[in-house]
Amino acid sequence: MDHIAKLVDWMNTEGRRSGDPVKVVSHFCIALIDAGVPLWRVNIGQRFANPLLIAWGVIWTPEKAESYDVTHERLLTDDYVGSSFEYILKNRRPLHKSLRQLDPETEHGSYIEYAKLGGTDYYATLLHYGDGSVHGCTFVTQAESGFSSEHLSMIEAALPSLSSAMEPITMRKSSRSLLRTYLGDGPSKAVWDGTIRRGERTTLEAVVMFCDLRGFTELSDTADEEDLFDALNGYFDVVVQAVEEMNGDVLKFMGDGILSIFAIPTPDARADQCRQAVRAAQKALSDLAALNMERAQANKAKLEIGIGLNSGQVSYGNIGSPGRLDFTVLGGAVNLASRIEGLTKSVGHRVLATRAIAEASPESFVACGEHEVRGLASQIELFYLSEPLRQQDTMF
Repeated sequence: MDHIAKLVDWMNTEGRRSGDPVKVVSHFCIALIDAGVPLWRVNIGQRFANPLLIAWGVIWTPEKAESYDVTHERLLTDDYVGSSFEYILKNRRPLHKSLRQLDPETEHGSYIEYAKLGGTDYYATLLHYGDGSVHGCTFVTQAESGFSSEHLSMIEAALPSLSSAMEPITMRKSSRSLLRTYLGDGPSKAVWDGTIRRGERTTLEAVVMFCDLRGFTELSDTADEEDLFDALNGYFDVVVQAVEEMNGDVLKFMGDGILSIFAIPTPDARADQCRQAVRAAQKALSDLAALNMERAQANKAKLEIGIGLNSGQVSYGNIGSPGRLDFTVLGGAVNLASRIEGLTKSVGHRVLATRAIAEASPESFVACGEHEVRGLASQIELFYLSEPLRQQDTMF
């Protein structure tokens, strides 16, 4: 057991401090092989506290090791249903299974696949964490005699130390994922790095994009709850994916409103970030058109949006009470983008922008005169988006 003792010591010290799941799992597997366990393929799965992802993990083979994510939707597919992960998490006990003479009609597809690739024996077992959560891991061998009882004993003896090394990684990954899901990339990094005190803020230049769903009040009054949430989720998917694909940050959902920014780190980056925001608006309109075709086929109401684009100085940080904070972005540039979006209804164009935005993409905008904006003493010149999204505009 000298090999196992050394493995346990490494996991509880260097492994626990490393923060690198691929490194930890690779060391774990290689150390077990050195101890005589004939590993061919290992999957260390970790459950997630996240509304978008339910699990993540690391798959190891002698050739490489890599991490992966699992969405909630995947749990409804045959990948999970009937798998060893479903079995051990449901029954809370290990599973040892030969991969020889399997019946393709009754066995789970993963067993059949491993057997075709030369797998002879399979072992699935549990990882237990200090918070009471349970996670799964699987081991496959190509050894002619499969896993012996001694092999399985060595795996089980090393698992608590693997839990010790993986648990802090999982907790950090889960926390960061939650922050990103609710705050966006930039703000989540700021909070993770310590920007957490009330009133603490960062001032920066940014392009602000404010988007709103047309007819939301009427839709709320006439649609049932399922149709309303279906419409909102479809609309949010379109806009969020467009913003994130163009490297923007979605900061807040305000009812049916979406507030996003494209940070301008240096003056030289201003024009490029303006163009990125324009591309995001174009892509949102293009993808909304595709969504509306699907909705029409399902006899669902057409969705329309309005978008306001502006650039200027903004401040983002924490506001609220000592016991309840909100990470948000504030400033005149934000207010103007929101009010410009409101003018899309009366001006008659879905995307309106200020001169600073239009000048960065002159081929995409047409001047539509000066307009009164609530809160401003003088009128402001606005431009409407005219150029459709071209395929090459999405290639970077």
